[in-house]
Amino acid sequence: MIPFVNDIADFFLPRICPSCGNKLQPSEKIVCRKCFSLITIANKKYIDDEFFRKFSDGNVISGLTSLMMFEKDSPSQHILHSIKYDGLFSLGRSAGRMLGKLKKEVISRWEADLIIPVPLHKLKKAERGYNQSYYIAKGLSEELNIPVKNNILKRIKYTESQTKMNISERMENMDSAFSLKRRDNVQGRRVILVDDVVTTGATLISCGHVLALGGTSKVYAVTLAIALS
Repeated sequence: MIPFVNDIADFFLPRICPSCGNKLQPSEKIVCRKCFSLITIANKKYIDDEFFRKFSDGNVISGLTSLMMFEKDSPSQHILHSIKYDGLFSLGRSAGRMLGKLKKEVISRWEADLIIPVPLHKLKKAERGYNQSYYIAKGLSEELNIPVKNNILKRIKYTESQTKMNISERMENMDSAFSLKRRDNVQGRRVILVDDVVTTGATLISCGHVLALGGTSKVYAVTLAIALS
């Protein structure tokens, strides 16, 4: 969108910072400059350390990158909450584009063929009205020019909220939670899984197992935020 049209759109439908509630300027895409300055961008060392802790044992996820570190009562949490619960799926798309732009160098090295958002169970999707990971994946796709496929994975198990679960409880909660709908679309391909946040990695590992059994060449993971497990 050209700047003049952007200015008009912001005048009639002002965008609000999901963290502080102030009106966003046309050049501010997700949060205001002040709140963005409070976000800790996830650096390579932190991501590499967390990848080793979360995924090194299973050999299912071959690489990981995230935009920011999840910190409670901070702009990072406010962004995720707004995307997930407040219906701001357009914010998820913008965040996905920023994620792709800032992490393009890492993701490009994977030479991925497809982007697959982590699906919601049909009951949870009906309750929420949308899958936040799909919109993050859409933004990532627009920035990286890698197609999104939303009809490959299916969530077949309605899982409880994992917020207060430990690692073993999360792994049990996610056991057999997903199935593969379209095997022909993943065989021999390099796939990027997209989710809003990774904590223990249980959800991504569960999806990764299903995709590996379907014949994928490699499975990588990209999330908006990364949290300590």
